[in-house]
Amino acid sequence: MKIKSFPHGVHPPEFKELTAEKPLEQMPPSEKVMIPLLQHFGSPAQPLVQKGDEVLLGQKIGEGKSLFSASVHSSVSGKVLSVESLNHPGGSPVLTVTIANDGQDSVFPERRGEKNPFSLRPEEIRQKVKEAGVVGLGGAAFPTSVKLSPPKDKPIDTLIINGCECEPLLTSDYRLMLEAPDDILKGAELARIATGAERIIVGIEENKKEAFELFQDKLQNSPGEAVLLKTKYPQGAEKNLIYSLLRRKVPRGGLPFDVKIVVQNVGTAKAIWDAVKDGKPLYERAITVSGQSIKEPKNIITRIGTPFRDVINFCGGASDEANILVMGGPMMGIAQWSLDVPVVKGTSGMLAWPAPSLSREYPCIRCSRCLEHCPMGLVPTQLAKYVKFDLFKEAEDWGILDCVECGSCQYTCPSKIPLVHWIRLGKNKIISLRKKSA
Repeated sequence: MKIKSFPHGVHPPEFKELTAEKPLEQMPPSEKVMIPLLQHFGSPAQPLVQKGDEVLLGQKIGEGKSLFSASVHSSVSGKVLSVESLNHPGGSPVLTVTIANDGQDSVFPERRGEKNPFSLRPEEIRQKVKEAGVVGLGGAAFPTSVKLSPPKDKPIDTLIINGCECEPLLTSDYRLMLEAPDDILKGAELARIATGAERIIVGIEENKKEAFELFQDKLQNSPGEAVLLKTKYPQGAEKNLIYSLLRRKVPRGGLPFDVKIVVQNVGTAKAIWDAVKDGKPLYERAITVSGQSIKEPKNIITRIGTPFRDVINFCGGASDEANILVMGGPMMGIAQWSLDVPVVKGTSGMLAWPAPSLSREYPCIRCSRCLEHCPMGLVPTQLAKYVKFDLFKEAEDWGILDCVECGSCQYTCPSKIPLVHWIRLGKNKIISLRKKSA
């Protein structure tokens, strides 16, 4: 079988052996959870509870009222301690519901599953996914009900299930594929029905051959296939994955809809099945806790709102030399300054290691390594220069908004220029200027 891939990219050390063979372990719920009302792309959910209210496990506590929003549910039963702005692992304070866990896990009684989920109409599937607050669990946290609603003038022919998990260290998706393949494929089938797609393709990197063989076997008698992909970063980025599998290029500023494709992460597919089959809201997720400073690296299922401190302690704590904590993967993750922030829907991992010595930044030597490795075909060093001098129109013309912030340029830069920092700053400035002029 030919192994498929995309141009450019990098090959960072994987370090997946720390957790790849460790099954998912259910973490007990914390005594207190902090559940932000913004854990997704788009607008915050509107609070439905106030201080002093009693809530149940799975009860909706925040309503996603706009198209680009997502509802939020309680991950424990107990009493609301506060509804106030608190620190968020994304960096900015967010309105957050803090709940004291009563230890009962009393389930909200209005949870309604379906005996035959595959008999539902597309709009019914989408509504159940929306009610459950499902968002993309690969990191972007885009509201899944929106992804399952392609425009009528853009018919979908292929649903891609992303099983790449190309970030180093992370293995929770791999464990999900090994431990819950049937749920993933049933969720994928529901997504296929909702989008009207004709077929399903499951893309899996070659460093996960056990998962690939498992899915290849299960898809033998279905309108789908498992495809082996080269182990390369960022193979799991949507546009790269689409090109690797089908040689279709998403246009600049466009979406997978534009090339008749919808992409869903394996964890999202399972969450779709849980939402439709059992009426289960998204109040917990699988994450990897790893890194050389974590004493007991694990793959765990933890409740949304669990403090990072409790997660680290559940994994044996961190060694004394640990002074870097990242939410997500080492390439695209977000460095944290506090352990007192909560797990959110977009938390795919939690990594800790000793800080390396600070590297001095040197002038660009025009080696072109950033160009050679950029999977989007951009010129990162030129984009950084435009941003430094506030030349945002020029940066936009050179495609800065197409940057997926994968970090391949910065990883390969011999001058240690913080290219992703400058590009991210430029994107934020351009978006802010657009909003002001609207």
